[in-house]
Amino acid sequence: GGVRGGVDWMRKLAFRYRKVKDIYNNYRNSVGGLLGPGKRDQWLQLRSEIENVTDNWLTLAIKCLTLINSRPSNVNVLVTTTQLVPALAKVLLFGLGGIFPIENIYSATKIGKESCFERIIARFGRKCTYVVVGDGQDEEAAAKTMNFPFWRISSHSDLAALYNALDMGFL
Repeated sequence: GGVRGGVDWMRKLAFRYRKVKDIYNNYRNSVGGLLGPGKRDQWLQLRSEIENVTDNWLTLAIKCLTLINSRPSNVNVLVTTTQLVPALAKVLLFGLGGIFPIENIYSATKIGKESCFERIIARFGRKCTYVVVGDGQDEEAAAKTMNFPFWRISSHSDLAALYNALDMGFL
């Protein structure tokens, strides 16, 4: 093995992330192909049961994200405290791969949400309007530091209100 941060280590890391990116992009619209037919059916059944007990929370969230995605000048960006590879797996499992290109998924595990927001500003520029949607104090605090509006989602009605605001063109 190489020294952490050494050229060999960086090459191995780059190769690993290229492989992860290839897998993500190949299955971003069809996680069933990655799971295989048996596991795919079990997973879809479980997702259906989750939807039943959460009053279709995921469906409503996907409606919001799809509406944002359909606008030519808007993008969805995901910032999570989950490590990157498990986060990508979750995105695929919940059918969100088509809504989040891999380049728009940031892990704040090591650097924090504020640093992720700074990277997003560096990438998309300061002239954009950013809206942070979340349920935690850390993203709310980071949003406040960046002067980004924050839309708290703590209940189904918050998600419905977000959809209505998007649908009516307020956001």
